[in-house]
Amino acid sequence: MNYIKQLYITLIFGGLFLGIQAQDQPEKVLILGGIAHIGNGDKMEDVAISLKNGYIEFIKYQMGSRIDRSDYDTVIQLDKEKHIYPGFIAPNTILGLTEIDAVRATRDYNDVGEYNPNVRALIAFNSESKIIQTARFNGVLMEQATPRGGVISGTSSIMKLNGWNWEDAVHTPDDGVHLNWPSQFVGGGWWADPKPLKENKQADERIQQIYAFMEEAKAYAGNENEEINLKLEAMEGVFDGTQTLFVHTDRAKEIIQAVNMKRQFNIKKMVIVGGYDAYLVPEILKDNKVAVIYRRPHELPIRPEDPVDLPYRIPALLQDTGVLVCLDMSGDMEAMNQRNLPFVAGTTVAYGMDYEQAVAAITGNTAQILGIGDITGTLENGKEATLFISDGDALDMRTNNVLVAYIQGVTVDLSNFQRDLYLKYKAKYK
Repeated sequence: MNYIKQLYITLIFGGLFLGIQAQDQPEKVLILGGIAHIGNGDKMEDVAISLKNGYIEFIKYQMGSRIDRSDYDTVIQLDKEKHIYPGFIAPNTILGLTEIDAVRATRDYNDVGEYNPNVRALIAFNSESKIIQTARFNGVLMEQATPRGGVISGTSSIMKLNGWNWEDAVHTPDDGVHLNWPSQFVGGGWWADPKPLKENKQADERIQQIYAFMEEAKAYAGNENEEINLKLEAMEGVFDGTQTLFVHTDRAKEIIQAVNMKRQFNIKKMVIVGGYDAYLVPEILKDNKVAVIYRRPHELPIRPEDPVDLPYRIPALLQDTGVLVCLDMSGDMEAMNQRNLPFVAGTTVAYGMDYEQAVAAITGNTAQILGIGDITGTLENGKEATLFISDGDALDMRTNNVLVAYIQGVTVDLSNFQRDLYLKYKAKYK
């Protein structure tokens, strides 16, 4: 009898598990109507979008199209005021690598040591982070999980913001290595107690150390070595072009130094992360095919003499000069602030950026910079079906209201604990 009862319970829970697993399969979805923001600077109105097997089968104008609706599991009819966007992508973030900033045990993004290219953010990623739920709620569906600290922080990976664990969530493992370029200045205090900057006398010495490490890594790459060196082995992709070298720096002189290193070591792919002064040296960036992941615009200028609105205008300045640029939300409380990525893009529209280009700065441009632009980031035939529908303008915090979202054709759970608490206490005290 006990055996039969145990078997019965196992079957029940086994059935529930299989039911949950079945929900992770891509649906056949047909979206009709609405405004599609393609993610490459273009838009289409009154569209028909077919999602099958996790990919966009087609996107075309609805008028004049003959589509068999019976071929789909779900048909979504939108009015002309609804908006369709590619899933927003958050680059250079510790989302999923930290949970509570004040609790050291939940911070898993900064390892011991100065040169750690072999440290992988991938295996530290927590797909069950409650912060991830709040980012999805505003349309952020993918990210680049990025380590911090040291001279070479480690290796990032591109993650989907769904999945049971990091193995399910990974989109592109080990996409690039992150190097923190030595700053030419130190000090400065903080905004409430500003202090003059001082020249960093150790900067040249630190750069020489970086060059020495890069020379050793390049000599190691592609050769049969008797002893395995995990740090040097983790750099091989930087030299053969399978990985991007992300250089974190802001000032013009430092950007030029980093690009010179790219040329000297024949590094195939380099991206400047931060890039506050990038608009001052656009030619060297374009000539060397170096893109920019621009630091969070919602900050004060790094120089007291700069216009207070300069951080808001820099993305448009880079766009106007032809530099490929996308936006990130690194900085204080950056994991929690990833939910505000679309609204930062909205700010750049108010300061000179074309609206569709601002959408591209958190979708198509980001995908292109991260090396996944051929498969995702835009609403185009054959691309991954990672997208969402918003009731209003997704770059405006007053109207952004994500109704339904898909990651590779799988419906995304848009609930989160903050919204649940809001509804709970709203019902109690109304």
